[in-house]
Amino acid sequence: MTVPAPDPIPFSNTYARLPDAFHVRLDPDPVPDPSLIELNHDLCRELGIDPLALTPEEWGQVFAGNRILPGSEPLAMAYAGHQFGHFVPRLGDGRAVLLGEVVDVRGRRRDIQLKGSGRTPFSRRGDGRAALGPVLREYLVGEAMHALGIPTTRALAAVSTGEPVLRETALPGAVLTRVAASHVRVGTFQYFAVRGDRAALQQLADHVADRHYPWTREADQPCLALLEAVVEAQARLVAQWMGVGFIHGVMNTDNMAVSGETIDFGPCAFMDGYHPDQVFSAIDTQGRYAYANQPAMAQWNLARLAETLLPLIGSDEKQALEQATDLVNSFSSRFARHWIDVMGLKLGLSMADKSDIALIQGLLQAMQQGQVDFTLCFRHLCDAAEDETHDEPVRRLFAQPEALVAWAQQWRSRLRQDPLPPGERAVRMRRVNPACIPRNHRVEQVIAAALEAEDFEPFRRLLGVVRNPWVLAEADQAYARPPAPTERVYQTFCGT
Repeated sequence: MTVPAPDPIPFSNTYARLPDAFHVRLDPDPVPDPSLIELNHDLCRELGIDPLALTPEEWGQVFAGNRILPGSEPLAMAYAGHQFGHFVPRLGDGRAVLLGEVVDVRGRRRDIQLKGSGRTPFSRRGDGRAALGPVLREYLVGEAMHALGIPTTRALAAVSTGEPVLRETALPGAVLTRVAASHVRVGTFQYFAVRGDRAALQQLADHVADRHYPWTREADQPCLALLEAVVEAQARLVAQWMGVGFIHGVMNTDNMAVSGETIDFGPCAFMDGYHPDQVFSAIDTQGRYAYANQPAMAQWNLARLAETLLPLIGSDEKQALEQATDLVNSFSSRFARHWIDVMGLKLGLSMADKSDIALIQGLLQAMQQGQVDFTLCFRHLCDAAEDETHDEPVRRLFAQPEALVAWAQQWRSRLRQDPLPPGERAVRMRRVNPACIPRNHRVEQVIAAALEAEDFEPFRRLLGVVRNPWVLAEADQAYARPPAPTERVYQTFCGT
C-alpha cells in the first residue's frame, strides 16, 4: 500500500476560525514569472517543513502565491491604527495574505504570511505589491535581529515576481514570506473597539491570551493580566532594541505586535554614530520615532491598547481605568529595569542596578559628543575589559579621548567591585556586543547589486555574516567597519 506524502507545509489554523469580521478570505494574486531568490532552510526545519519536499521552482510558485497548498486558508486580516498619531479606523492587510499557521517543532504556533501578494479589500489606493529592495532589507534585518537574540518576525523565503512595481520609478517586484508568533497588533484591538464590538474584542483577547499568554486566563482579571503581559513584553523588547542601536522608524499602533515581536521593519535602521535624536525614516519628518523616543512611543501605543480593553477589565469603569492606567504607567520602571540589565551586560557588569545609570549615561554622553560608532565602541570595550593595555582601539574612536579616559577610570573602578574575572567578563561581553550589524550602507549595496545586475551573491554573503554577528571571519572583517563619509545613508524608506 502506498503511503501518501505529507503535505509540504503542515498547516493548523486558528485565526481562520474566528468570525468573518476579523478577516477577508481571498487568494493571493498570481504573478507572471516567480523565481525563488532565497529559502530559509533552518527556519523551514524549525517549522517542521522539509525544505527539500519541493523543488526550488515549486517553492517559488508557493511563496509567490501562485500555488495554494493543502491546508492553507488564505485571508487578509482587519485592523485599524494610529499612524504618526493620527487614527485611521480601517487599515488591514493591504498587501499581505496570511496563508495559515503551523505548530513548530517546539510546540509554538507560528503564522506564515505573504507580503507583497497583491490587492485586498484593505488596499485602498495601493497596488498590493512589494518592491525587491524592501523585501531584501526585511529579510536581512529580521535574520540579524533573530541572531542578536531579539524577538522578531523572520523571513522564510523571498521570491521575485517577474513584473515591475511602480514607485518613484519602475522597480522589480518581489514577495516576502514572513513568519510571526502572530500578526495581531494593537491596531487589531482598536479596529473592534472603535466599532463598539465588545463580543469581538473578547474573542480577540481570548485568542491572544490562549496563543501568547495562557497563564493570564487563570487570573482574577484575565484582561488586566493580559495587558500587563503585553506591557512587560514591550518593555523588554524596546530595551533590547536600544541595546543594539536599532531604530524601528514607524512605531504606529498597527506596527506593534501584541506578541512582543519586532514587526514591520519598513524604514528601520541601525545607528552608526551614536545620537539619541537619530532618525532615518524619510516619512518621520518630526522625529516622532527617533532612537531615544522609542520607549515613550511604545508606552503611548500601550495606552491605546489599554483604552480598548477597558470594557473587558471590569464592570466598574472608574476602577478599570485606574488599574489600566497604573499598568501603562508601570512601563517606565519596567523598561528602565530591562535597559539597565541590557546596558550593564554590554559594559561587563554581572549585576547592574540603578546605581549604574550614571556610568551608562556617562559613556553615552561621551559617545554623543564625538558621534562615536555605537557598535564599534561597545565591541572594543570587550577587549579593554580583558586587558587595560587594549584601550587604544576605543580611544581612537573619540575625537577628544580625554572624555573617555575620565569615564574609563570610573568604569574600571566599578568592574573591580564585580566578581567576574577579566577573561570571563570579556567572553560574556562578546556575547552581547556584536562584531557586526546590518549596517545601512551594506544593506543598500546588496540591494543595488540585486536591482542593477540581478546579482544576489552580495545579499547572500551579508546574510551569512549577520546570522553570526558575534564572530567575524578574517575575510569578513570589512563588514564591521562603519561607512566612509561617501557611503553614509541618511534616509531610509518604507517601499510602500
